[in-house]
Amino acid sequence: MSDRIIAACDGAAKGNPGPAGWAWVIADSAGRPERWESGALGRATNNVGELTALQRLLEAVLPGTSIEVRMDSQYAMKAVTQWLPAWKRNGWKTAAGKPVANRELVESIDELLTDRDVEFRYVPAHREDGDHLNAIADQAASDAAVTQQAAGTALGSETIPVPAPARSAPARSKSAAPAKRTAAATAAPGRASRAIKAKFPGSCPCGKPYAAGDMIAKLGARWGHADCAAAAPADAPA
Repeated sequence: MSDRIIAACDGAAKGNPGPAGWAWVIADSAGRPERWESGALGRATNNVGELTALQRLLEAVLPGTSIEVRMDSQYAMKAVTQWLPAWKRNGWKTAAGKPVANRELVESIDELLTDRDVEFRYVPAHREDGDHLNAIADQAASDAAVTQQAAGTALGSETIPVPAPARSAPARSKSAAPAKRTAAATAAPGRASRAIKAKFPGSCPCGKPYAAGDMIAKLGARWGHADCAAAAPADAPA
């Protein structure tokens, strides 16, 4: 049996740049999500979120551990597996002679990769048949970008983030068996998730905006007005 750990990481930015976050998730030997972590980055780019997610994942895994990292960011993967040697040779300049963007993060990841057995695997994002660990990391990073709050198993979060439905997923037949969901996703009708103050403005699934400082709560896979979340039936679409 392989001792290789399977993990995924992802970053998110609501605008580029905009409110940003990062997340990683590690699976057990059976491929089930076992522990995860997410964090806020304030205002940053999506690329910063992607690189930070990889950095924090590597920091969370003991040196010498064999790990497979699943990512949907071509930029982050190529930065540390293909472009980095040339950047070093060129004095941290690109082929066009410009300073390498996000150099401090790339240097930190380069150091963390030293003497580690790390296999990178690209997985397409937002696919119905996509990687489930990546989908969880994507949702956790998105939530962190919206709430600007850290979360994860080490911080007492009881449930794994539930990924939003893939944009390309077909409508499910009424006779289809329901997908397994967490307790938070199967709350009784009219019961809203814990309301928090929005760090940044956004839009509710009802179509109306909310402002920074307004009370918001989870409504399906998105965040919206706390009143909308409280009034929504359990089977309301996300």
